[in-house]
Amino acid sequence: MILVTGAMGFIGSALVAKLNALGRRDIVVTDYPGTDERWKNLRGLSFRDFIHADDTERIEKGDWEQIIHLGANAKTTERNMEILMKTNVLYSQNIFRLCTRRRIPLIYASSAATYGDGAKGFNDDHTGVEKLSALNPYAYSKQLFDLWVLGQERVPPVWFGLKFFNVFGPGEYHKGEMRSLVHKAFCQIGETGRVKLFKSCRKGTAHGWQKRDFIYIKDAVSVLTRLMPLRKGSGLYNLGTGVARSFYDLVAQTFRAMGREIQIDYIEMPDAVREHYQYFTEANMTKLKSLLPGLTFPPLEDSVDNFVREHLMVNESCWRPSR
Repeated sequence: MILVTGAMGFIGSALVAKLNALGRRDIVVTDYPGTDERWKNLRGLSFRDFIHADDTERIEKGDWEQIIHLGANAKTTERNMEILMKTNVLYSQNIFRLCTRRRIPLIYASSAATYGDGAKGFNDDHTGVEKLSALNPYAYSKQLFDLWVLGQERVPPVWFGLKFFNVFGPGEYHKGEMRSLVHKAFCQIGETGRVKLFKSCRKGTAHGWQKRDFIYIKDAVSVLTRLMPLRKGSGLYNLGTGVARSFYDLVAQTFRAMGREIQIDYIEMPDAVREHYQYFTEANMTKLKSLLPGLTFPPLEDSVDNFVREHLMVNESCWRPSR
């Protein structure tokens, strides 16, 4: 059986859906159920059982063919390092040790946030990992685990740590302010006909032309399923498209997909955000493309169109803060 941690979350639930589409039903999912709307991500999916993430005994004793560890506290605004150490470092170490001891192949989620401001580049070569400088506690927790993994003498038979870049797509409605810009833009356009973007505070970068490497969730989980059968090539890998696009590009295509006129208001960037803001991210995809020959990604415009027209305009509601 396959164990998917964080299965109620954005990427985890999308992976289960992809596995179902490939005919896999021998899946056990685990997560912290919480009190939010993430349970909706499991509706319509087929899996054998649900295990609470704290039920370590059942996880330890499971007959796992493979573990895909996507569970984490992914809030880049989280400041409680004790929580992040428990969920993103110590829990992940236990999963890694289990896979090592039981000889179980492992895929886990790292993050492009470990690259910090990008001053040291976006290369997934192992020799540069310890030189990276995280901009927030979340990124640092992911960095700590990557470094710990690279320092282990005993490892699973094969392992892949994926540095996810900016993932967007169906299933992220529960993430509040951590939703992608496409989801936020769709909701703002529906409410006001306009979208708010942060002004640039960096000389040489126009308002709206801050750039990120955006990857559609459907493409991201397709990469995961291509990695699952591999039994060689262990290491850290970037998972983006390799092409940075501007926030303007993303928002403009959202307007077009909705059949609306582009109307953007540029607002001041809050001080709390300004200090840790990434102006540019772009995955170096050479390493992953060498491991997965023929790997390509559709244009950003096609992905945004699919998300908006096939999901947001059909059945995915806008997030609202609890009152």
